[in-house]
Amino acid sequence: MTTVHHPRYLQQQVLDALADTPVVCILGPRQVGKTTLARRLQPDRTYTSFDDATLLAAARDDPLGFVAGLPAAMILDEVQRVPELLPAIKLSVDHDRRPGRFILTGSANLLLLPDVQESLAGRMEVIYLNPLSEQEKHHSTYSLLEAMISGPLKPAITGIQPPVAGVAEAVVRGGYPEPNTRTEQRAQQWYRQYLNAIVQRDVRDIANIRDSDELLRLLKLIALRTGNLVNISNLMQDVGLQRDTIGRYLSVLERLFLIRTLPAWHRNAAKRLIKAPKIHIVDSGLGCALTGLKTADWHQPTKPFGGMLESFVVQQLICQSGWVDNELSFSHYRDKDQVEVDLVIEQDDRLWGVEVKKAASIQARDGRGLARLAEQAGDSWQGGILLYTGTNTLPLAEIPNAFAVPMDRLWQMDSVPSDRQSSS
Repeated sequence: MTTVHHPRYLQQQVLDALADTPVVCILGPRQVGKTTLARRLQPDRTYTSFDDATLLAAARDDPLGFVAGLPAAMILDEVQRVPELLPAIKLSVDHDRRPGRFILTGSANLLLLPDVQESLAGRMEVIYLNPLSEQEKHHSTYSLLEAMISGPLKPAITGIQPPVAGVAEAVVRGGYPEPNTRTEQRAQQWYRQYLNAIVQRDVRDIANIRDSDELLRLLKLIALRTGNLVNISNLMQDVGLQRDTIGRYLSVLERLFLIRTLPAWHRNAAKRLIKAPKIHIVDSGLGCALTGLKTADWHQPTKPFGGMLESFVVQQLICQSGWVDNELSFSHYRDKDQVEVDLVIEQDDRLWGVEVKKAASIQARDGRGLARLAEQAGDSWQGGILLYTGTNTLPLAEIPNAFAVPMDRLWQMDSVPSDRQSSS
């Protein structure tokens, strides 16, 4: 099967960082294309992977000597396996501050690893590479996030049309490049093998886990409940583990970029807000493999596609923020009346809300959460969108700058010009 090379819209950020920063670190899950991106951008660099047991042992035994013997420009792959290398890199960089000396890649978040004693502050720029977004997979120049934060959207009426196509397929496929070249059945097999490899290799590198089956059981439970509030007591009861063990396992899964916790939005003046975070599986394809969800299940009312769709949308917009504005922050809104907004996006004193609906039609009550958030946000409110599977872009009554927007605006082609550079 021919390999398809999709554009990685973060590549310009990597090039910009290499032009003025000694160390550039690309972090993200395994198999999302970190090494491919680095090597395609600068193919003449010497490449070393710490998945090689011999090199791994050499770097651990003598970090200073290992770094001293490296060529002028290096790619060091899977650096989370050798945290003791970072102080040696710091010493080398302090003697030679030329930009672009090291490209590091890591499949675990170095900044969260307990054994990392050196952050390389002031010497390293960290860039997070997510699984492929739908915008990248469709090679689209249009960013819904960019359109939303740059100004109010405009209504677009197409009349009565069938629901947006391709949403279920996008959710089930996810963003890992390899499964997107396979049939759905073979893709789910890839995800199962991927998880086994993560547990056997990466988990042992970053944590002392007594029982990998417990960790996988917890991850499957999170996939089943993705998009819900974190409830440690319920997880303890359902998995049969102690509170501190659950907390440690959640930390491991987050360090490996398999899950994310979305904090609750709050303002000091806001009353009756629930401040528990939400938990999301990062990649919906992995989540569907864990829960057994298939494209054919989309119309089955007993299948839990709602939470997975929400996690999918959260991931798409966080991906887009990487090349639109990486200073945006993300949270969720929920109050004690059970009124909620799936995603709150903030920059300085500006705020937007995003709701997600699987339905192809909207009703007045569907905008209730956005209306409540707009009220709480006051002058900070900039607007909101309710993503649904209908085809018309419609204003939401009595909510300033809020629109119901077709789901495929997350990836559809558009004539909006872009100066992003793409690999092919």
